[in-house]
Amino acid sequence: MTLVHLHRGHRNSLANLHNEMDDLFDSFFRGLDRPFVGYKAWPVIDIAEEKDAIFVKAEVPGCKADDIDISVHGNTLTISGEKKQEEEKKEKGYYHIERSFGSFRRDLNLGTDIASDKIEATCKDGVLTINLPKAEKAKAVKVKVKG
Repeated sequence: MTLVHLHRGHRNSLANLHNEMDDLFDSFFRGLDRPFVGYKAWPVIDIAEEKDAIFVKAEVPGCKADDIDISVHGNTLTISGEKKQEEEKKEKGYYHIERSFGSFRRDLNLGTDIASDKIEATCKDGVLTINLPKAEKAKAVKVKVKG
């Protein structure tokens, strides 16, 4: 697709500046009455539970393993880190950027105690995988009823 420049006659530069400022303010204030529309927690996650463990997968594209911190306090898992921006290339003329950079944090209530000394985590191809074994006291135990 080719963009065609539309020339609207002879406008002076002050009128052009005025129109550009109007467009800028319109785009900035659009949606302020609904600030959380389109908001999505990041990183996005999947949580699965089995008898002995909870498994969490988080999408963290562009993050290296060294940029991610994982901690467990009680039954709350915290995933935090920073997605670092590449060095800006001065020769490239960017006209649209959608990728986001900066710090992130996600707190997840797991609903059960975790054996924190047995947690394993890997980060490969932009996916963080965390294996959280349940603490012995949190595992379900079948009790035989004597009659």
